[in-house]
Amino acid sequence: MITYVPEPFTDFTIEANSEALAAAISEVQQQLGGEYPLIIGGSRVMTEEMQSSINPSSTSEVVGRVSKANAKQAEQAITSAYKTFQSWSKVPVAHRARLLFKASAILRRRKHEFNAWLMIEAGKTRGEADADTAEAIDFLEYYARQMLEMSETVAKKLVVRRGEDNDLQYIPLGVGVIIPPWNFPLAIMAGMTTAAVVAGNTVVLKPASTTPVIAYKFVEVLEQAGMPAGVVQFLPGSGAEIGDLLVTHPLTRFISFTGSREVGLRIFELSAKTSPGQIWLKRFVGELGGKDAIVVDSEADLEAAAQAIVASAFSFSGQKCSACSRAIVHEDVYDAVLKRCTELTEALTVGNTVNFSNYTGPVIDLNAYRKIFEYIEIGSKEGRLVAGGRKVDGDGYFIQPTIIADLKPDAVLMQEEVFGPVLGFCKASSYEEALAIANNTEYGLTGAVFSTNRAKLERAREQFHVGNLYFNRKCTGAIVGVHPFGGFNMSGTDSKAGGPDYLLQFTQLKLISEQL
Repeated sequence: MITYVPEPFTDFTIEANSEALAAAISEVQQQLGGEYPLIIGGSRVMTEEMQSSINPSSTSEVVGRVSKANAKQAEQAITSAYKTFQSWSKVPVAHRARLLFKASAILRRRKHEFNAWLMIEAGKTRGEADADTAEAIDFLEYYARQMLEMSETVAKKLVVRRGEDNDLQYIPLGVGVIIPPWNFPLAIMAGMTTAAVVAGNTVVLKPASTTPVIAYKFVEVLEQAGMPAGVVQFLPGSGAEIGDLLVTHPLTRFISFTGSREVGLRIFELSAKTSPGQIWLKRFVGELGGKDAIVVDSEADLEAAAQAIVASAFSFSGQKCSACSRAIVHEDVYDAVLKRCTELTEALTVGNTVNFSNYTGPVIDLNAYRKIFEYIEIGSKEGRLVAGGRKVDGDGYFIQPTIIADLKPDAVLMQEEVFGPVLGFCKASSYEEALAIANNTEYGLTGAVFSTNRAKLERAREQFHVGNLYFNRKCTGAIVGVHPFGGFNMSGTDSKAGGPDYLLQFTQLKLISEQL
């Protein structure tokens, strides 16, 4: 088997690549406004009630109209997944892995097409879209190999006992409910779905309401690769109408969720309660966000730190759970770092991402747009607005990248996840205080430290309590298999997507011992 190697990013400085993407965008634009069904047991189901997916860069443009499931259809989806599990769970691991390899090959051939959908439905720039598609390919390749390795090596870990034949097997759990986020609507959605499926489970995929078309297109890829009907149900719908039903259903064995802390905690609570007829304790795999910080020591490369802060804070308009929303800077270099970050930020361009010259695009929808401006207003009272803070002209949810300086460690803008292009600056009187401020949050996802002092970096290695800690580089951009991703505390259940033990969460161990 070929060793896993992360998918390379497209080099858009090569004119042919830019032309190919432009052609794909043109083709996708011809498909806008299409209607998409539910998929239950392999059957397409069009519903009377539809939900529209809107282009956040051009709010008058409908990306697609997607069927909206009701409670009856949610029940049918769970039942279909449960019936299909009886056969899919017995399919050999090698066959399930092969299906993921086929799907990754299809995605690789259609990379520019999916990039175009990501740019239009999610508002990603071409670089961010390409990284999203590459990560989806990586998840398929990595999890397929991981499942093969797990199945081949687990029994070898047993201690041999004379007179017995002992076997240890990873077996799947059952029906899973997959609730992915909108900010990585291909990569995270694909990773969450296929991790469960390659382990032998069947799933009900409830896509994010703002990016359902991309999820539908991916399910089509799985079907093209040979995924049997009923393994993956495609079930868009409102959380109020079908969300609780899916989570609390007695046939649901596990829930995999990526999203906000508030929604995740509610799902966690609901999943912990047993329903009549339920014969297992449900598993909850959750990734619930972050309040990520970059610490800049007095002994640091200040230009490198400023470049990393701005890139981490404002790429994809700060709509990443790993985005830097707090810059914690030693007082000796505070003014210099703030000045340089302000210069870099004011040079950024915001607009429709099909225009390749724009650095970043819109925030995802009107609710996010309004919420972010509320945070900017709060932050402007807590600190000093030094860059951005205003809307950008255009028929989209465009917000200027914003920096608010001189914040106290306990300020709202230093504590709550904004999920937008808003960066708070906080001054620390010492390196020790900077680390303390960095840890002063209920989250623990990503963080970075800039310092040329090895002893200080080693101190951060022990004291900075985050799942993904980076030295002298930005705090975004984790690569599958290279930087297993997931955080501590309120950032989730400590799982590591793209890591060597991620699939364990979707399996259970069975020991078979025979007396010889």
